[in-house]
Amino acid sequence: MSSTWINQTPAGEKPGLPTKKAGWFSKSFHWSDFAFAALLVAAAGYASQQYHSFMDIYEITILWSCVPVTAYMAYRWGSLKWLILTVAGLSLLAISSYNGDLVAAEQKFFLKYLLSSQSAILWMGVMFVVATVAYWIGLVGRSPTASFVGTALTWGAVVMGFAGMFIRWYESYLIGPDVGHIPVSNLYEVFVLFALITAMYYLFYEQVYKTRQLGAFVMLVVVAAVGFLAWYGVGRSASAYYRW
Repeated sequence: MSSTWINQTPAGEKPGLPTKKAGWFSKSFHWSDFAFAALLVAAAGYASQQYHSFMDIYEITILWSCVPVTAYMAYRWGSLKWLILTVAGLSLLAISSYNGDLVAAEQKFFLKYLLSSQSAILWMGVMFVVATVAYWIGLVGRSPTASFVGTALTWGAVVMGFAGMFIRWYESYLIGPDVGHIPVSNLYEVFVLFALITAMYYLFYEQVYKTRQLGAFVMLVVVAAVGFLAWYGVGRSASAYYRW
């Protein structure tokens, strides 16, 4: 929508000052918007310098293009700031725990049961399923508490899922520079991303319209994707390290 001024007066009201349509920057800015944008620029600059040898001109262009897009999305949806910061924190914590050795995923308790890519994505699936049950209890039983639990678990699943994807990205480079890739190269990774994006769209809708009534139905789509992931991952070992 454009930020244009209009002089039309609603029926039954006296003429007054022109009103402003909801536009791209109709929301007032907060200091955290500028701080977050600066943090994104710093992170992109660090990544460009540190991993320049692993990226071509197209990947560098994509990296820097993501900065204004992400900053704008976070400006429009404040919760996105905390989601990105939490995911980044968990991802960096897991990456530092590897110490450049993929075997650590099987040796360190923290990685093996919580924040290796496989473990994080598994936790994502479990939380999505439990969130769906909670949403249905809230809908059928008219329980605001159960619906709130569904929302909290959905947020937790999104955090773990995105952290798992970023960690998986790092793990692919531990196997070998020629194996390293952005984790959207096979059906397993695409369905993880589909589940995450669908859940995020719903969470945005939930916050904007202040209702959790659709959670039970939307999450059925997400759980269907999780079910496919379980079948695909177990049946074809798509999530195993040697099947990147």
